[in-house]
Amino acid sequence: MNNPKIKIAVIGLGRLGSFHAQNIVNRVDSLELVAVCAAENQLQWAQDNLNVSAVYTDYKKMIDNEPLDAVVIASPTALHPEMTIYALNAGLHVFCEKPLGINLSSVDEMISVINSHPHQIFQSGFMRRFDESYQYAKKMVSQGAIGDIIYLRGYGVDPLSGMESFTKFAAAADSGGIFLDMNIHDIDLVRWFSGHEPVRVWALANNIAAPELKDLGEYETGVAQLEMDNGSIATLLGGRHAAHGYQVELEVMGANGWLRIGEHSEKNLVTIFNQEGIVRPAFQDFIERFDQAFILELQDFTNNIIKGQQPSITVEDGLKALKIAKACQESVNTGKIVDIKL
Repeated sequence: MNNPKIKIAVIGLGRLGSFHAQNIVNRVDSLELVAVCAAENQLQWAQDNLNVSAVYTDYKKMIDNEPLDAVVIASPTALHPEMTIYALNAGLHVFCEKPLGINLSSVDEMISVINSHPHQIFQSGFMRRFDESYQYAKKMVSQGAIGDIIYLRGYGVDPLSGMESFTKFAAAADSGGIFLDMNIHDIDLVRWFSGHEPVRVWALANNIAAPELKDLGEYETGVAQLEMDNGSIATLLGGRHAAHGYQVELEVMGANGWLRIGEHSEKNLVTIFNQEGIVRPAFQDFIERFDQAFILELQDFTNNIIKGQQPSITVEDGLKALKIAKACQESVNTGKIVDIKL
């Protein structure tokens, strides 16, 4: 006998929220999109493209009025704690995009409420853990294929075409800084692959490629060097200025070998020979690169609800990634090496 569909709503219909909503409607059979909450100018798009009539600008009214089992939160980061708390207290399961939040005191309250609802599922959106390449590489590392890890390097650089959108985002005070915005996934992967925690960080950042960000208190490129608790080293690079498209990769150096995931963001197996030379098409954004991973993480969330089991990605993973990112930002702001307290 098939399980009834899980009735779910989406809060936030920006680039990622609208993608989640379309996946729920078209690609995750066990979920039924019942309602959405978004800005007024996004509601008509939702009605036209998502076949959903229950649209709201107030997430509390939506949760109070609609027959929901779960909610996807893809709102600005600063709102994640209050929305998670309200949804959990209303008896719903919650899938919340990373990061957990910006303000640590709000996140601490959020985690307290999560822990007080042990029979509800809370899952954070670290979708790279569901990507086939990362899973294959993680299995190799866990099996000892490259020996003990010596060094890790994570890249996360957005395409230059997104700079205008980011500038508006930062001007609205929705940014958590270069490391929180750009490297939260790399931080999670460093912890996941190594099985160790960072204890100290030294970070640098600049605006050479985008001096206009200086007035917003933002950086265009940031690099952080992490010392892990076993003596291994990790480097994070975050940026917003890849002219060719979306650049994301992870390199893991072991005592007996190396592996690299996504050295070049190649879109397919096509090579173009023309007047510009020999060209390989590249992914243009993270949604295109991790298309299947986004579906798999929602399916995992659904399976966890059906089975009544807590996800493998814990709220503690989200909290530690947040603290590490904030320590990186503190190092940039102060120019000092910062001890990381997890």
